Amino acid sequence: MIDTTYVVTMAAYNRWQNDNLYGAADALSEAERTLDRGAFFGSIQGTLNHILWADEVWLGRFSGRPHPATPIHRSHDRYQDWNELRAARIGLDADIAAWAEALDPAWLAQAPARSGASKTKPPRPHAFLVVHMFNHQTHHRGQVHAMLTAAGARPSDTDLLKMEP
Repeated sequence: MIDTTYVVTMAAYNRWQNDNLYGAADALSEAERTLDRGAFFGSIQGTLNHILWADEVWLGRFSGRPHPATPIHRSHDRYQDWNELRAARIGLDADIAAWAEALDPAWLAQAPARSGASKTKPPRPHAFLVVHMFNHQTHHRGQVHAMLTAAGARPSDTDLLKMEP
């Protein structure tokens, strides 16, 4: 399905796009970042909080690091302070990149002992779950991009093809 080159590439894309969106959001006021814009997680900051939360959950499942104690229904308001959220994102992006660089290719074909997110379905191979993690990020970053644009901020390109190798 995928190989470690894909994982390393997507970890780099994750960092690049988070830098892009957080940089654009820096130009907004706190009121603009936290305004409920009708997205599933409400605001720009709420959606960015949720993406961070989900990435911590998935990386915890993949690497054994602790999961956030915050439940999913509170994932949008975990970090109230913009600078704390931004710092947590920068740190997690470095952790995701380091995890990707050290990934054992054989691990991708294995399946976890239990499903995690969907306890009623049989476990999927790690490769499938890794694709899901990166897809989840991209999905919600698209929502953030739209909210930023509507707020007058100007994030740059999001196309993977535009990322520098």
